[in-house]
Amino acid sequence: MQSHMERRHFLQGTAAMLGSAAVLGANSLSSLASIPRPTTLKGRLFKTLKIGMVGVPGTLTDKFRAAKEAGFDGIEMNAPGANVEEVKKAIAETGLPVDGTVNSGHWSVRHTDPSAEVRAQALKSLKQGLIDTNAMGGDTLLLVVGRGSDGPEEEIWERSIENISKAVPLAAELGVSIAIENVWNQFCYDHDGGHDQTADKFVKYVDEFNSPYVGMQFDIGNHWKYGSMGDWIRQLGKRIIKLDLKGFSRAKSRFTKIGEGDLDWADVRKALLEINYAGWAAAEVGGGDLNRLKEISANMDTVFGLK
Repeated sequence: MQSHMERRHFLQGTAAMLGSAAVLGANSLSSLASIPRPTTLKGRLFKTLKIGMVGVPGTLTDKFRAAKEAGFDGIEMNAPGANVEEVKKAIAETGLPVDGTVNSGHWSVRHTDPSAEVRAQALKSLKQGLIDTNAMGGDTLLLVVGRGSDGPEEEIWERSIENISKAVPLAAELGVSIAIENVWNQFCYDHDGGHDQTADKFVKYVDEFNSPYVGMQFDIGNHWKYGSMGDWIRQLGKRIIKLDLKGFSRAKSRFTKIGEGDLDWADVRKALLEINYAGWAAAEVGGGDLNRLKEISANMDTVFGLK
């Protein structure tokens, strides 16, 4: 099984190669520029899912084993809250790594809350989540920053930036990125707006942290109602450090299974290749038994062209 650092180095290989170009001569830079862009996502995307989707009875090891049998390359835990030693045991017994986590309680204890006491609790949860994620071998922690209902956008923007920034040094120390998810929380988009919205505010929000350890866990299905997911991917570019996915039907205005609905997956694939994305893609749909997990895995293969 690959170690945490080995996986990180593998997934960041392209970025490392391009970064080293700064010390190369003009001829070498020209050679790098001539390297053809990938034409397929095969070998570039790694499938994962949320632990809560695994509806298989038994021990945590049994759940990990089922996810692996279904075709997943990793699994996301919740942090804090997961039994770290139990997780390590499941990893050792199955060979299935924890690629990242979802911050526990971030919907109810929020970085946008007007109460300084609540924000302090949110920061404590975030920091402990980063520590636990690192202990389990993951390198991303998904975070919902708050809710637009906590106040005027300018206020909650500043409150959340200030609070989350206090955890960035720890994230850098541990090598665990804070991955902000775009969700229906009335923040950085117009919840009552049309289908032509852009990712402008998400770009500005992430860039205010000015840290390589803060990015987006971009959910491909969450905002299809509001804009082109391919264009959002192009806008966010290097800020996307991980993907979430589900389907969405504009006609029925509801989420669907991956591949169902009317999301333009062909343009999503094209956009991911254009930004040279390589890394994890996490399913976030209704789970179930082993057969259902296999269906989800197969649906991911289809929409990303992995088979």
